[in-house]
Amino acid sequence: MASARLKYLSLGVLVFQTTSLVLTMRYSRTLQAEGPRYLASSAVVVAEVMKILTCVLLVFKCPGYSMRALNSILRQEILHKPIETLKLAIPSGIYTLQNNLLYVALSNLDAATYQVTYQLKILTTALFSVSMLGRRLGVYQWLSLLILMAGVALVQWPSDSTAAPEKEAHSAGSQFVGVTAVLVACCSSGFAGVYFEKILKESKQSVWVRNIQLGMFGLVFGLFGMLAYDGERVRESGMFQGYNTVTWTVVALQALGGLVIAAVIKYADNILKGFATSLSIILSTLISYFLLQDFDPSRWSSTFGSESLLLYT
Repeated sequence: MASARLKYLSLGVLVFQTTSLVLTMRYSRTLQAEGPRYLASSAVVVAEVMKILTCVLLVFKCPGYSMRALNSILRQEILHKPIETLKLAIPSGIYTLQNNLLYVALSNLDAATYQVTYQLKILTTALFSVSMLGRRLGVYQWLSLLILMAGVALVQWPSDSTAAPEKEAHSAGSQFVGVTAVLVACCSSGFAGVYFEKILKESKQSVWVRNIQLGMFGLVFGLFGMLAYDGERVRESGMFQGYNTVTWTVVALQALGGLVIAAVIKYADNILKGFATSLSIILSTLISYFLLQDFDPSRWSSTFGSESLLLYT
């Protein structure tokens, strides 16, 4: 009974986190406000700090809120196992790149188009699972992946518009940047996710300890990226320029994402994850259309996107 409750709880939290993150991130990147816009690279760094602190608290809670036990666990599992810790450098660097790319994507795409296109990560994850983990996919799963590719292609199909040529050119250029960012994020997500899963299954370390290791490298890579690309702006206006309530909500939801995925891996299964993703797409599309009013839905995008996900599960 407790296991079933945890499954459905993780499902609900995953739907909430995925939908809320996409919509709030899109809103925050298109919001017209006074002063400079917040730096995406800064948001990634702050999210990593939040994730590390949360995981440390969870590890601290496990042995009965003992500082001595916490120090012992961190020393034994991180400092005394440098090889195991260094294995997380690869997925951490890729996740940092991916998180930055998602900000770029949602600055140039509406929430619904982003959600459907980003589901190509199912294809990349399947391909990496076959090649790296030796998994076998059934006929229906391969068929669903082909339908997913067709659905994503139709979502990007140009629609008739009476807009001005300059606006059309600008929109096409922005969409190309957004789609490119999503495609690179899909490839990085597939590889990093399968690599991380392989590490988890080959070791006996706690998921939360692994997340601390992941976050440590993510913090280093994130700081390097922030100073490399936005160093001058950080020196001029500070790391937290443009931050407001919406920005902090985005950062908190992004940090929550890493913890939710860890819980889903532990308590849920692929069927629940598939339904959560499908439900999140439907909710994002409805909210994007009725509230944000930045998406013009077509029967092809919704049909191919949803059916392929349900077939895959």
